[in-house]
Amino acid sequence: MEMRAVYAECLAEIMEKDRHVVVLDADLAKASGTRNLYERFPRQMFNCGIAEQNMASIAAGLASYGYKPFIESFTPFATRRICDQIAISISYAKSNVKIVGTDPGISAELNGGTHMSMEDIGVLRSIPGVVIFEPVDEVQLRAAMPAISAYDGCIYIRLFRKETPKVFDEGYTFDLFKVDTLKEGRDVSIFVSGMLTADTLEAEKMLAAEGISAEVINIHTIKPIDRESVVASARKTGAVLTVENHNVIGGLHSAVLEALAQEKIPAMAVGVPDRFGEVGKVPYLKKVMGMTAEDIAEAARKVINLK
Repeated sequence: MEMRAVYAECLAEIMEKDRHVVVLDADLAKASGTRNLYERFPRQMFNCGIAEQNMASIAAGLASYGYKPFIESFTPFATRRICDQIAISISYAKSNVKIVGTDPGISAELNGGTHMSMEDIGVLRSIPGVVIFEPVDEVQLRAAMPAISAYDGCIYIRLFRKETPKVFDEGYTFDLFKVDTLKEGRDVSIFVSGMLTADTLEAEKMLAAEGISAEVINIHTIKPIDRESVVASARKTGAVLTVENHNVIGGLHSAVLEALAQEKIPAMAVGVPDRFGEVGKVPYLKKVMGMTAEDIAEAARKVINLK
């Protein structure tokens, strides 16, 4: 099931129970997967047109009257285009607004560099009070949506729109502010977020075949980061690798290094190497950016050698 379909299905369940939950989009309901909700919830759905700054301001106004808005658009338009509105109208004002950015990083594919937001986490991580969440698969997203809706404050959901490989089993227990350890290990800690989690698990198998024991930890909430778990894993293995579909500056890698600032532990990063995107499909873009399972395994070998 596509992630946007799961998101819309969960929204429908939440909106049915709470009529104060409303959804605002910037003429991208079809792309976000929520177009069918207009028929079911005509008084809770608003198309603000291609005017993202206005959409964010309307959402902040609705929140001041007790409504619980979700605003949605492509990632660059849901973050860098409305950065000032997020900072002042939403976060500074302590508005209960959820922001959904779809097609993060290289998942924008054929829309090319203008639509590939490699910096969205870095932009929003610098704004006080913004929680940043990136789901891995539909199981995790389903488990997270009720907690996200119930949270009183601004949460940014970095949403891959299409199908993702299944990582979590049914019955998975979600904690918004705690990491998920997918594989325990002793030689290197690999911290991963979002769509590259399945690739990292594939890399872990490659390393295991060589006798290398990698600990794989999914960090779904990048801000505030679960510092206690990050430090504990890094101290155990003595080497750290971060993996993310984002610029290696400002995102998961930066958050992990900040958590480990007082630790003398070598660290390396797999991610977008501080550049803009280009037109291409995900497999091609992973190779161009050095983000394949093979790249992850090779980076793990290198950081282990730095111990």
